[in-house]
Amino acid sequence: MEQEHIRDGEGALNPGLVRNVRDALVDDQVWELRRLVSELHEADLADLIEILKPHERNKFIEIIGADLKPATLSELEETVRDEVVDAMPNERVADAVRKLDSDDAVYVIENLEESDKSDILAKLSEGDRATLERSLDYPDSSAGRIMQADVIAVPPFWSVGQTIDYMRETENLPDQFSEIYVTAPNFHLVGIVPLSKLLRAERPTPIETIMSDDIKPISAFEDQEEVARRFERYNLMSAPVVDTDARLVGVVTVDDIVEVIQEEAREDIHALGGVRDEALTDTVIRITRRRFAWLLINLGTAILASTVIAYFDASIKEMVALAILMPIVASMGGNAATQTMTVAVRALATRELGSVNAARLITREALVGLANGILFAVIMGIVAYFWFDSTGLGLVIGAAMVCNMLVAGLAGILIPLTLDRYQIDPAVASGVFVTTVTDVVGFFVFLYFAAMWLL
Repeated sequence: MEQEHIRDGEGALNPGLVRNVRDALVDDQVWELRRLVSELHEADLADLIEILKPHERNKFIEIIGADLKPATLSELEETVRDEVVDAMPNERVADAVRKLDSDDAVYVIENLEESDKSDILAKLSEGDRATLERSLDYPDSSAGRIMQADVIAVPPFWSVGQTIDYMRETENLPDQFSEIYVTAPNFHLVGIVPLSKLLRAERPTPIETIMSDDIKPISAFEDQEEVARRFERYNLMSAPVVDTDARLVGVVTVDDIVEVIQEEAREDIHALGGVRDEALTDTVIRITRRRFAWLLINLGTAILASTVIAYFDASIKEMVALAILMPIVASMGGNAATQTMTVAVRALATRELGSVNAARLITREALVGLANGILFAVIMGIVAYFWFDSTGLGLVIGAAMVCNMLVAGLAGILIPLTLDRYQIDPAVASGVFVTTVTDVVGFFVFLYFAAMWLL
């Protein structure tokens, strides 16, 4: 099936293909369904499964049966993956796991019930079972969880010819690799040989003479986000993974890191909006439950801002124009703070913002807030003057705008920095605090100035 028939011009699955698959499911057209998906790439098939509704998905898996490509399971979004694997007999899951790389196999079974996980592992060979059990023992989101356990390791006294012959004749080696690892008898990593260098060397050349001992191994317990930063920093294609005894246990490759970067970026964006761990395939009940707590917190902050307004209720009754203009001050402050907060949270996540440059960036954001505050003070002062024919009201909203935009710039960077210092994820909590500060300060300074100067 040609790519243009699978994807539309924007890269989404062709609606006609999805419609034909759904029609085949409704009409129980088994052979037609299998024909439609027989030539789909694993990634395309995974996208198709995610689009289907839960009842369609279960029927689809039942009909496709053993024809489901094992790699499709590793391409599925986590929530859908768990549903699909739960719907499959353990024997079929075990058969798929046998055909997958160890990192993909771990992804497929890691969230299963312990009884199902044990049953599936028991159906594997002793070597495969030991490899997966070792990877599953590492913490979630660690290098040990995303690494591929199968590596090519040779002793330093081998020749280039021996190494090439070993790779030609040995089964169960990684399908793709870019480096050969050189290890001592205790499996401690002593060197690395890029594949390009190996292929250009003469066959009699000893491996130890062409290996590089400039090794930067990754701990199996290191967080995957830090591993991704290391790949970005040093332009790595792969990196060896070692255990606490410095023994080689696997390799992390760039394709795994691409997925980590996408996952971490998605988590940060979702966290800023209070929808962490939410997927397009989640149910209404699940999404409602997750969003409710965040919205409840926001309700509390909104009530706090309302108490400030209530404190000046007499002033608002005396001049209705205050009620019309005060949301502008709070809204502008909130937007300005969100801009600063977004940059700060991302910089903290990538380790670009730290104690070394924090003071400079705080000063910069304060000056940006002040500059924008002055500019918008002039604009709103003129608008208020012509709108309500009041010079005093123009001066009040202008002064409030300067104050709140300055506070917004400071809050947008100081709050994430403070949360990060106390080991609280700034992506999750910054939004609530920043919004509260700009709303409270915006309402208070505007109404206070109005009460002092106009009434």
